[in-house]
Amino acid sequence: MKRERLEDFLENALHTERFARYVGKRCRSGTIKDVAEELNLDWHTVKRLEKRYMQEQLKRAGKPRPKVIGIDEISVRKGHDYRIVVSDLEKHRPIWFGGTDRSEQSMDEFYWFLGEKPARRVRLAVMDMWKPFRNSTLRNAPQAAILFDKFHILRHLGDALDKVRKHEYARVSGKARTFIKGQKYTLLSHPQNLKGPARKNLKLLLAANKRLNTAYLLKESFGQLWDYQSEAWARKFFESWRAQLRWQRLKPFEQFAAMIERHWDGIAAYCKPENKIALGFVEGLNNKIRVIQRRAYGLHDEEYLRLKVLTCTLPAI
Repeated sequence: MKRERLEDFLENALHTERFARYVGKRCRSGTIKDVAEELNLDWHTVKRLEKRYMQEQLKRAGKPRPKVIGIDEISVRKGHDYRIVVSDLEKHRPIWFGGTDRSEQSMDEFYWFLGEKPARRVRLAVMDMWKPFRNSTLRNAPQAAILFDKFHILRHLGDALDKVRKHEYARVSGKARTFIKGQKYTLLSHPQNLKGPARKNLKLLLAANKRLNTAYLLKESFGQLWDYQSEAWARKFFESWRAQLRWQRLKPFEQFAAMIERHWDGIAAYCKPENKIALGFVEGLNNKIRVIQRRAYGLHDEEYLRLKVLTCTLPAI
């Protein structure tokens, strides 16, 4: 059976160009392998057509001019091999994928890509509490306010709770251990997401272990910090929350509170009305990227991954 190499004459045939776009659209929801089998095309042909389609998407989207950016990193392979992803949080689209690690130099590459004048139009940068990202932003976009991402902060709090769980498991013995064993994700999940046996197990665990119960309630209440419109009231809430740690012997929570203190300015920035932006996009984008990486498993083409990430929220053409 003969397989056509359509890409060789795309420029000369309108129907072939239309077909190439059809291939590109199909690859938005399917793997290269699946689309190649469905359309009876060579795998490499489908990949080239999809890359051309994504390049056209980026061309139509135009050069980014963001005012509010979100900065995060993804692991592209095992061994702490990271790339930085920057998003336009107002237009809800990733605009840059690059660097060679999580260093300040790699973050600088984004601002060089953006250009000096566009960089000075950025008014808000949302990021985790990674110092190289902050240093690069303060140097390249000094007018931008720094806002530390709520989801990364709550992840640190979840880690603190898990350390308490491990400590309690080591401290107690016998039947008291059975309530704790295997309950990591039950403790870390939002209570509204727990159903049936998981909800029952959480109730039993919190009733059986006073220290874990206290830590869990502290973890659940901390999210209120982002509800305040005034920094003064947010600070009052935090001081009250931290005061509850006294005499509780919850060292991981004390360390978490000290971290919040050190980064307070980047957390309190959310209280300003102009900074009340939806913070869930970066977290949602990370989930999309994980799906992309699973579908592209074994495909060692970083340019392909870059195109997939940068076009994952763009409209079809």
